Amino acid sequence: MQVLYTASATASGDGRDGHVETSDGTLALDLAAPKEMGGTGGAANPEQLFAAGYAACFHGALRVVARRAKADVTGSVVGAEVGIGPNGSGSFGLTVQLVVDLPAVPRDIAEQLVEKAHQVCPYSNATRGNIDVTLNVRETLAA
Repeated sequence: MQVLYTASATASGDGRDGHVETSDGTLALDLAAPKEMGGTGGAANPEQLFAAGYAACFHGALRVVARRAKADVTGSVVGAEVGIGPNGSGSFGLTVQLVVDLPAVPRDIAEQLVEKAHQVCPYSNATRGNIDVTLNVRETLAA
């Protein structure tokens, strides 16, 4: 693979209750474990960062696939829900649900585009076989 870009970030402090920062300084966040996991909440957590990255990356892949198919991507939105919990083997695992809105595209075409984007998206390719990812095309009224 020819690497086109490399992102670099560091974590310091106490892991989930620490700090993350990118090497170029464009992202610098304090972290806090969510209340649901016994933390204080009130700050970002790794699952939120992963959800934001996956949603943005998948949305980019979806828009590329849709444009190639000459589908109208007006108003398109992708949400990512990342869950964390015990995996039954003494450690933790993640789940992802991607919720896609393509309001200007008929549902059957939208589902095809989402499946194609799932094959193109680097996050989808990285998680395939490792994390359960559910694709959900939200019901919209398309022309």
